[in-house]
Amino acid sequence: MAALLKSLAPTRRVLVAGGSGLIGRALLARLAADPAQPEVHALLRRKLPALAARVRQHEVDFAALPGRLPAANDAYCCLGTTIKVAGSEAAFRAVDFDAVLAFARAAHTAGARRFAVVSALGASKTSGVFYNRVKGEMEAALAGIGFDSLVIARPSLLVGDRARLGQPVRAGERIGLWLTAPFGALVPKSVRPIQAERVAAAMIAALTQARPGVRIVESGELQSL
Repeated sequence: MAALLKSLAPTRRVLVAGGSGLIGRALLARLAADPAQPEVHALLRRKLPALAARVRQHEVDFAALPGRLPAANDAYCCLGTTIKVAGSEAAFRAVDFDAVLAFARAAHTAGARRFAVVSALGASKTSGVFYNRVKGEMEAALAGIGFDSLVIARPSLLVGDRARLGQPVRAGERIGLWLTAPFGALVPKSVRPIQAERVAAAMIAALTQARPGVRIVESGELQSL
């Protein structure tokens, strides 16, 4: 009977954008290991050799996404860069705002009604800091697309081995980790550096709970969700 009920359970199809980064790679690994997620589609600028075989990879240009993405119920967005890596404020915005919104709209058209995105601690559309302002504007724009459930994760400094993934090491993260390491658990959860794997797990947990509307998950909650 249990096997029959499992066979009758609806298939959850998932789209993931930005699977090459710290959080995205951890997210794909978790989804691929979960038998309840039989269809995982990763949208990538270039295919990755180290992903689980059951993850279906799709090479895309996020500035010109295909007219139709694979049908999906849920979508996760881990797209993001820095102004230094991007080369300019305009290039940064093209990734952290334009590409994120393009993916979200395409995912919604493909049937996704639950969406989770990586934003940043301090995101605010009224911030005087360009980085935080773009993140805040992105969050506000996503809220207007019409997802039944929208999870916005705002992690603090990320902990993870970017070099192992072939990514540029971010000086800001390295300095922040160096400054906070001696204090360990004395640093408040709200600003404490957080493992990328923990962010990925928290995003999946929050989206699975399927609370209606917009849910902002600050870094402190990500630590314990």
